[in-house]
Amino acid sequence: MKALSILRAAERIAIVAIFLIMVALYFLNVVGRQFGGSMASNLAWIEEAVRLMSLFLVFLAIGLALEKGRHVGVHTWRDRIAAKTRLPVRRIIDAVGVIFSLYLAWLGYQMTIFVHSMGQISPTLNMPIFWMYLAPTAGFILLALRYGLSFFGLIDRYSAQDKE
Repeated sequence: MKALSILRAAERIAIVAIFLIMVALYFLNVVGRQFGGSMASNLAWIEEAVRLMSLFLVFLAIGLALEKGRHVGVHTWRDRIAAKTRLPVRRIIDAVGVIFSLYLAWLGYQMTIFVHSMGQISPTLNMPIFWMYLAPTAGFILLALRYGLSFFGLIDRYSAQDKE
C-alpha cells in the first residue's frame, strides 16, 4: 500500500504541475498576443503544447477519479440488480474494467509504436508525435491498476457512492 501512496502522490503532483504550466503558458500566450506584436508568432507552439499537456492531464487523472468513486455510474440501479440476483455485480464491473482498460492500453501502445515508426514530427514543437499517443496508454494502465485493486479489495472505490 506504500507503493500505491507513492503512486497517488506522484499522480497528484504531475496533474497539478501540468495544470499550472498550462495556465502559465496560456497567460503568456494571451499577453504575447495582446502586447507582443511580432512576438505572437514566436508563441505559436504554446497552443500545441497545451493541447498535448491536456491529454496527459485527462489520462493521468482517470485512475484517481475511479479510485475516489468519481466516474459516472448509476449505482442505485447497479445495487438493485445485485440485491435481486445475488450476483457480485461490483466485482464483475471491476473485472470487466480491468480487461477493457488493458485492451485499450494495448491498443494505445500499438498506436504509439505505429506512429513512432512513421517518424512524424510536430510542426511547432519539433518533437515526435508519438508522445501524444503515450497519454492514453499510461492512463489506461493506471485505470486497470485501480480496477484490479478494487477487484481484490485493496481499495474501496465504492465508499463515496455508498454514502450518498
